[in-house]
Amino acid sequence: MTDIRNLRGVVPYLPTPLTSDGAVDEGALRRLVDHLIGEGVHGLTPLGSTGEFAYLDFAAKERVVIATVEAAAGRVPVIAGVAATTTWDAIRQARRWAELGADGILAVMEAYFPVNEDGVVEYFTAVADATDLPVTLYTNPNFQRSDLSLDAIDRLSHHPNIVFVKDASTNTGRLLSMLNRTEGRIGVFAASSHITAAVMLIGGRGWLAGPSCLIPRQSVRLFELCEARQWDAAMELQRELWAVNQAFARFNLAGAVKAGLKLQGFDCGDPAPPQRALGPDEVAAVRRVLERVGAL
Repeated sequence: MTDIRNLRGVVPYLPTPLTSDGAVDEGALRRLVDHLIGEGVHGLTPLGSTGEFAYLDFAAKERVVIATVEAAAGRVPVIAGVAATTTWDAIRQARRWAELGADGILAVMEAYFPVNEDGVVEYFTAVADATDLPVTLYTNPNFQRSDLSLDAIDRLSHHPNIVFVKDASTNTGRLLSMLNRTEGRIGVFAASSHITAAVMLIGGRGWLAGPSCLIPRQSVRLFELCEARQWDAAMELQRELWAVNQAFARFNLAGAVKAGLKLQGFDCGDPAPPQRALGPDEVAAVRRVLERVGAL
């Protein structure tokens, strides 16, 4: 197991390749993992938003974690997603992913009925208590019915196993508030909805994002420029890459990433129904933006 507590860098959210009958295409996933590691990424996250966790049963999720861990083969850490509507199910997932060799947990709370703040804190605490693995909290105020407030993140930052938070809002000021409130107890990673160079400037550690699957080499270069504090060069590259973020914000995320990967020679199938695959005009838009940034 790799110790990820000092992790920094680009950690792509992996898509879940699916066959036409809905099975996990483990061969396609392994090929993609090998490609991304070869391009220099610093970690991998299966079963994030791009990985369509909400559309997979436990057995499918298990296959995704097994294939990712085996393909990574210790070269980079694997931070596996845990997402559930019940605390019992979240604990079961966390323990199983630890058994399968994951290096960390990305904890997501799914909610049908709203859950109050104490309930939210209890859910994430239970996931963090379930194993010895470092936990990354996931917060997305735009899509989650019950989300992590700044107060909740502050409370959870005192847990010894909760080491990171990934914020998928569009509010970069919220990230600075997290950094200020938690006083170094928890590292902050951005999502593709943020200007990542700006997040690095204020003290972020990097980004966990689906579009990085399509531009891994460019993303790693941007991270390296930020780490070297070459902000002018970083912003020049960031302006170019921002077109990718903007394009993918228009489409179904899994559908867009899978469409882009297919253009690059990695056929990961279609999104799980009832999500739909991109149409010809949308695929053409993805092609144009990838050509513009040298990813085709």
